[in-house]
Amino acid sequence: MVTGACWGVNKVCAILGKNAYNVRRSCGPKETFMPKTKTKKTVVPLPEVRAVFEDIKRTRNVADVNNFWKYLARDPALLARTWQGVKEVMAPGALDPLVKEMVYVAVSVTNGCGYCIASHTAAARKAGMSEAMFGELMAVVGMANTTNRLANGYRVPIDASFETDTTRPTSNAGSPA
Repeated sequence: MVTGACWGVNKVCAILGKNAYNVRRSCGPKETFMPKTKTKKTVVPLPEVRAVFEDIKRTRNVADVNNFWKYLARDPALLARTWQGVKEVMAPGALDPLVKEMVYVAVSVTNGCGYCIASHTAAARKAGMSEAMFGELMAVVGMANTTNRLANGYRVPIDASFETDTTRPTSNAGSPA
């Protein structure tokens, strides 16, 4: 009989049996989890994958693509679609590249994606983010997550002043269409 906070994990471990590996956790006995998928280093990419990889390397001015893109290469259509979206969204626009990378870091922290946090923090630093900027960004992310949860938990009604047209962004207000 399994007791304590890890009963659900242990139950899963009992079901997985030999197909898993063991990890020591702080909450109790050895528990078993599914292994991570490994990248194959000797696989020759399909031509459509190679084309996307070359575009990534050319666009980002890097010698090799990172692991994220290598994993997506298992599905060439997904790889191409995702790269096209990232390339379009992260291209120069109304927001400069540093702001875009910092927003990406903030969302990645909120979503708990360690890979994206590492990748986009490195990109933000490359684009000029200082240690002080990173610290301030983390303070904003932490506070936003705290106040968002409080507002959601209390089900705070939205103020009427926040729902007027004056709070929505406008483009070329007063100019002919």
